Amino acid sequence: MDLKFNLDQLRVFAVVVEEGSFSAAARRLDRSQSSITYAVQHLEGVVGSLLFDRSGYRPELTDAGRALLPRALRVVESSAGFERQAQALREGTEPELTMVVDAMAPVSPLFAALSDFDRQFPTVQTRLYVESMGATVRTLLDGEADLGIIIDFAGISHELVSMSMPAIELVPVASPAHRLAVRQQHSGQPLEDEELQDELQLVLTDRSELTKGWDKGVASMRTWRLADLGAKHAMLLAGMGWGSMPVHMVAGDLQAGRLVELRIAQWPAHAGRPRIPLMLAHRRDRSLGPAGSWLMQRLAQG
Repeated sequence: MDLKFNLDQLRVFAVVVEEGSFSAAARRLDRSQSSITYAVQHLEGVVGSLLFDRSGYRPELTDAGRALLPRALRVVESSAGFERQAQALREGTEPELTMVVDAMAPVSPLFAALSDFDRQFPTVQTRLYVESMGATVRTLLDGEADLGIIIDFAGISHELVSMSMPAIELVPVASPAHRLAVRQQHSGQPLEDEELQDELQLVLTDRSELTKGWDKGVASMRTWRLADLGAKHAMLLAGMGWGSMPVHMVAGDLQAGRLVELRIAQWPAHAGRPRIPLMLAHRRDRSLGPAGSWLMQRLAQG
């Protein structure tokens, strides 16, 4: 007997185990039972041991069969993955997709879309970068990402193909022990500009040229500039300053009383909370492949 095994024999071995009998494996593979038996016997000849105990009503794995099954399954699955990858490449599906997301963007719809994407395109390797403000946009413009969820900066739309997404709603907050929160509680009135100017404001920023001089929402003469939204959140909770945060990120803190919403006179209640426009985009000169186009449409659905 030829002392070599092949992928087909390993696949037959795995299917017999899954189906519980040679006849059921033959039906699943649409082959004769004799060909299934031959494939297993050939594999047993190569191994030098029986893989199944055939003395009972159904074949049972022997010690040798149990020892070799995990390796056989890995080889079969690896081969199936290779076949899926090759088919995807034949169909024009990109092998890799890189996405950059602004740190302020809501993550729940993003994670839901990425889970659907993984099921739809299991062969596409996905990379995800999280940046802030101009750094997010710059990553996309520099070609380091194929697709981005970015803050809409004026003056870049001509370079991008984009879709509008729900704007990020901001809320000014502070620790309940912060002077501004205490003052607001005692007076019952919105905070005026002069009350904000001397209190340390925590401001999200980055080092890109796109945000140079971009001071929307800055009301204090004393600021700490932070590139990490998580650090800003932690510092607000610690009472180290006040600042604006995306509503979806601090809703639990507001409900639990860990943070307090500040009412600011220059942001009248009737005008609603400040909003930052968000968009889904890719470079105009770099068309998305089938996987990227699918993900863009899925994200646009919410």
